Amino acid sequence: MFAHILIPTDGSPLSNTAVQSAMALARDAGAKVTVFTAVEPFRLLTWSSSQIEATRADYERQAHATAGEFLSAAEQIARQFGVPCDVVQVESDDPWRAIVETADARDCDLIAMASHGRRGVAALVLGSVTQKVLTHSTVPVLVYR
Repeated sequence: MFAHILIPTDGSPLSNTAVQSAMALARDAGAKVTVFTAVEPFRLLTWSSSQIEATRADYERQAHATAGEFLSAAEQIARQFGVPCDVVQVESDDPWRAIVETADARDCDLIAMASHGRRGVAALVLGSVTQKVLTHSTVPVLVYR
């Protein structure tokens, strides 16, 4: 069925649930997984309080450490399920693009990810990484909600 599943995560509770479900799918399919997370680059002009309050070095250190925690937690889940797991952490302004590119570069045959299900103005203002992945990916996408 599937041999290599890309599992993007942002560390949110919904994303963590998707990681669990995708690991079970990978176990049942005999697939390996690559767990992926993207770190937003530091910007001088931003709305993000974590960037406003920090120096570039502080922000980058903290952001990459937090992303590493997300990936370590996913690796632990993979071990519990007995699923071979690689991790990828990138810095990207466009996480959706990095997800699609990583799936292609690693020859993944499925992307399994969460969707926060934003609708209306929230979806318009915040955008949807999942929607953009669905729109641009040539690899099938399984969405957990």
